[in-house]
Amino acid sequence: MRKLKLLWRRRKTFIVGFIAATGSFLLGVTWPINLRANQPLQPIQAQVLAVSQSQEQQPMSTINKFSEAIANRVEFSQQALAQVQAIRFQSAVPDQFQGTTLRHAKLDSQHKAIALTFDDGPWPKTTTQILDILKENNIKATFFWVGKYLQNSPEIGKQVAAAGHAIGNHTWNHEYLQYNEDGAAREIDRTSSLIEELTGIQTSMFRPPGGILNNGLATYAQKKNYAVVMWSADSFDWRTLTESLIDNVMRQANSGGIVLLHDGGGNRARTVKALPDIIARLRKEGYSFVTVPELLQMQEQESKQQETAQK
Repeated sequence: MRKLKLLWRRRKTFIVGFIAATGSFLLGVTWPINLRANQPLQPIQAQVLAVSQSQEQQPMSTINKFSEAIANRVEFSQQALAQVQAIRFQSAVPDQFQGTTLRHAKLDSQHKAIALTFDDGPWPKTTTQILDILKENNIKATFFWVGKYLQNSPEIGKQVAAAGHAIGNHTWNHEYLQYNEDGAAREIDRTSSLIEELTGIQTSMFRPPGGILNNGLATYAQKKNYAVVMWSADSFDWRTLTESLIDNVMRQANSGGIVLLHDGGGNRARTVKALPDIIARLRKEGYSFVTVPELLQMQEQESKQQETAQK
């Protein structure tokens, strides 16, 4: 009997404790939640709710316009990336010409293509004047830059690259000295690094100042797989009058030719004045204008076609 009374007391204590705990939960958790639901929202909560409600109330046309804007931006970004990639590699020559020295491309005489090249820039005023002439005539040319001048006129350099012209290395200081390998490396590597830093272009073309091939610069460039690009038509624009300059180019022009002109390194007003006439006369003779890399790509393609025909 005493055991039954003890068991009953224990059960009673448990039931009372359970009821108390349950009540505490209902009062401490559930009831405050209900009370908070009836209280005004804090400012941040109200803003979030307002935004959420306004989005739910927006018509589908607004959402579609937003989606379309995102799609257009993505498409623009892809196009911009493709353009950057195209600019980045436009100054690369075919593998077979890397590490070689060349003065012109070997093209069939029926394919009258020629490359205009400009040395010693970028140069204030003159380079932009030449860019305008090339743009008016829808021509892409090749510019061989001096590093210290590019450092002085980086925005002009960027304009040249953005216009789609090919870029080559013309040393940092443009000096006619004898170089050991370390000296040649400083002249060439420093210039190529700046070209890539400013334009994204990794050039594989080098032109030695004065066309000197035996002072260590060309040797180092070939070792680094640059194509050492000389010329087949020298305008002598740095020393001759305008009319003589034009005659020099026309007399030496041929299919696959590379024309030497200057946009920097001094007063190039005569080059600027002569350029429209040079372009007009070459066009009249049936020439098309390409960059040096394009000229070499044409030679490569013609060689492959000839090999295929002989099989």
